[in-house]
Amino acid sequence: MSFSDLIKFSFAALYAMPLRSALSALGIAIGIAAVILLTAIGEGLHRYMISEFSQFGTNLLAVTPGKTNTLGFSGALVNTVRPLTLEDARAIKKLPQITEVVPLVQGNAQLEAANRQRRTVVYGVSAGVPEVWKFNLASGHFLPADEITAPRAFVVLGSKIKQEIFPDSSALGEIIRVGSYRFRVVGVMESKGQMLGFDLDDAVYIPTSHAMTLFNQASLMEIDVLYRHDANVQATRDSIVTLIKTRHGNEDFSVVTQEQMLEVLTSVLDILTFAVAALGSISLLVGGVGILTIMTISVQERTFEIGLLSALGARQYQIMWLFLAEAIMLASMGGAAGLLLGWGSAMLINSLFVDLPIHISLTYVILAESLALIIGMLSGVIPARAAAVMSPLKALRSE
Repeated sequence: MSFSDLIKFSFAALYAMPLRSALSALGIAIGIAAVILLTAIGEGLHRYMISEFSQFGTNLLAVTPGKTNTLGFSGALVNTVRPLTLEDARAIKKLPQITEVVPLVQGNAQLEAANRQRRTVVYGVSAGVPEVWKFNLASGHFLPADEITAPRAFVVLGSKIKQEIFPDSSALGEIIRVGSYRFRVVGVMESKGQMLGFDLDDAVYIPTSHAMTLFNQASLMEIDVLYRHDANVQATRDSIVTLIKTRHGNEDFSVVTQEQMLEVLTSVLDILTFAVAALGSISLLVGGVGILTIMTISVQERTFEIGLLSALGARQYQIMWLFLAEAIMLASMGGAAGLLLGWGSAMLINSLFVDLPIHISLTYVILAESLALIIGMLSGVIPARAAAVMSPLKALRSE
């Protein structure tokens, strides 16, 4: 029996029972579609998070209060032996490999201007924000490089705040009240969008020391440090650790590089993507059980056909491959249908929910299709072997 005869015979057997074959392939199709769709969402989220981190550049590191083995994201103050201070930021900036620093304090305050008021996020920062955060101005200029402990009362508005408070006029030179303090507007930022849930457009930016007074905070929440592109990352980190450790007396702070943040984030997102792929693969296993069931029934129903083939001289391995080929063809058809279904569903969701990041990974598509073929083959082995070892005489008498 030639290979072409094998394929024709197997296809004819599947075509004779179209509804049964379609339902068998459907289980595999749903499994493939689930894997493609779930991993597309996971991979899209992965790429989105990486791009969010990378938009501020890669030659960054963050100094946060408190000794910790985690990332040390800004957003929560930590009790320490000594707080991070503006003097610490000034000392870091004097290191030869450091280009700029941003001592950061964050809070929420009432904003009043032009007979309008609302609460908004307030960032206490320094003049280095445009360079460190890769943040451009739409008009005016950013906070000037005043003495870090005694800056002038200037404020820069995010694009959304400017549009809400001064929709039809220029905001430059206007006086606004942030909390109980008055500030003069010197600049408006370009739209930056959200970064990990923080809307940088819906915020105002004031000097760090004023923010510390406004929020009654003794410690900085974070010091963002920009170092030269040609500087060694580890050497830069070690020099900062040595400097602050000397100033504080012990290592009561954390220094995290952008590479470390990306590595941790990547590992977490890889695990997440693999987990959702594993969940989708459960449907493939269910589809495999369906093929096993259908092929077992098929062997029982075609005992006379098996006996006739044996009587005509077909060998055991040829009979086994006939049924095994049917199982593989069912899995292949289900895999092809699942690929179209999963791809189409991903594109449909992406068009309906534009903000939902979706990216179809070719690696997971190939793995899913390969797994479908393997499951189809394994599901067909037991029924195919049962058909191959069947006694020709008993098989012919069964009719």
